[in-house]
Amino acid sequence: MKIIRLNEVTSTHTYLKEYISKNGFIEPICILTDYQTNGIGSRGNSWSGKKGNLFFSFAYTKNYFPNDLPIQTISIYVSYILKNCLKQLGSKIWIKWPNDFYIEDKKIGGTITNLSGNIVYCGIGINLLDVEKEFGKLDIKIEVDSVLESYFLEIEKKISWKQIFSDFKIEFQLSKKFQTTIDDQKVSLENAMLNEDGSIQVNNKKVFSLR
Repeated sequence: MKIIRLNEVTSTHTYLKEYISKNGFIEPICILTDYQTNGIGSRGNSWSGKKGNLFFSFAYTKNYFPNDLPIQTISIYVSYILKNCLKQLGSKIWIKWPNDFYIEDKKIGGTITNLSGNIVYCGIGINLLDVEKEFGKLDIKIEVDSVLESYFLEIEKKISWKQIFSDFKIEFQLSKKFQTTIDDQKVSLENAMLNEDGSIQVNNKKVFSLR
């Protein structure tokens, strides 16, 4: 994984897409910063945060991932692997369906994923410092370079979706206390059913996690 570290950027996700558009995709690449001024969250929302938080975006080709991984559910896959890395360091972090990092009942970050041609773009932001009251922060101190090294090594293992899903479906019960946004509407997850492809069945509708 080639990592480019920036002191400041409007958005790691935007920078990554522009970089690949200009230079082409040669190898897996990650853009890392601790300060972005116009970050992109899910559904086009902003996710900027304070200087000192963790923001990174990375890209792989679609066929890099395990054969059994439904591409529409890749945000769960990449989020859950990072969650496991942080959990091994002592964090109580968990994933609210489909792409939000939580500590207890407060969101501390999230993942966005986009598919463009054969390239999968993933952007992750996690609060390491206090931000607005409605959000939380990671409950452990981390060494960013070490965490990213471990994270990308885990992705390179190409852990099967079946293995990730077997753990995620247990953790999904925590999501049922919350809501998610579907078609710009807040929808309760209380009665949602998790499908084996990572989508959910809610209000007679099948909803995937790719955003």
